[in-house]
Amino acid sequence: MTTALRHGRSPGAPVRPGTDPEPGTARDTLGGGPTAPDDAAVLTVVEAGVATSVQDLGRPGLAHLGVPASGPTDRRSFRLANRLAGNPENTPALEVTVGGLAVTLSTPRYVAITGAPAPVTVDGVPALDGPLVRLPAGSVLRIGRPWAACRSYLAVSGGIETDRVLGSASRDSLTGLGPAPVRAGTEYGLGPAAPVPAVPLELAFSVVPCGGRVTARFRWGPRHDLFSAADRHALTTTPWRISAQCDRVGARLTGPPLSVGSVDLASEGTMRGAIQVPPSGEPIVFLSDHPVTGGYPVIGVVTDADIDLVGQTLPGDELRLTPVY
Repeated sequence: MTTALRHGRSPGAPVRPGTDPEPGTARDTLGGGPTAPDDAAVLTVVEAGVATSVQDLGRPGLAHLGVPASGPTDRRSFRLANRLAGNPENTPALEVTVGGLAVTLSTPRYVAITGAPAPVTVDGVPALDGPLVRLPAGSVLRIGRPWAACRSYLAVSGGIETDRVLGSASRDSLTGLGPAPVRAGTEYGLGPAAPVPAVPLELAFSVVPCGGRVTARFRWGPRHDLFSAADRHALTTTPWRISAQCDRVGARLTGPPLSVGSVDLASEGTMRGAIQVPPSGEPIVFLSDHPVTGGYPVIGVVTDADIDLVGQTLPGDELRLTPVY
């Protein structure tokens, strides 16, 4: 299947219960029973949730053209979901923000749910098998509101097939590049089911913030010299809070404002993890859909190892920034 984004079912239409295919068709790769031919495999979105999007690992290397990298906000959890489902790490999957997603499949497949821990049910019955669930054809899988962090990932064995823009299936919320936002009634084709590996239990869980507190390491620069010693000290000692102004573009922090004030600075390149300080003095930590340039000074950059944790924070969570010297 080459064109995979389909809108055959109108939003809100009832889901018809399905049955497993007849014996003799292609078999599920973990020995779970027969599946329908791959060219008929479809994922239907029953409920889209607050903010669900299709993501792969994004569009790196195009910043000089003004194109952000985008991709999953929590890359580790995204990669883990695909590995559990037997897919290459860059296979398109769904990023689910604060839950609310419900899907059904036309053929039985294994699905992996990682990232923010959330209640998962199949036809209303809690799924107790951990992050890897075998979803029968026609059954409805629901991801509820997480009890920690905010972004969960759902990968299906074989992966979601959808239109690509500049080589990527990632939805970029800032520029609008990529597939349309996920809505109820949207249908996606699925690739051929892949062998699902046996993953040791200790490797099958994501690392996400718990208890509403996160510590993220950062490196100073490139414009930390524009800030006073008192401001630099405040950045590293303040128990910042994630404000309600947070999305895939960035997370604004609340706390005693830094005093950089208005700075006449030419626009410069930015990156995921950049800690930009606007005239308000409240830092903004850039996430996956950040702009490629900015005119406010960047006092530091969160390490690549820790920025995924920041992307999992919720409004009200505490964030402490620790410099790496």
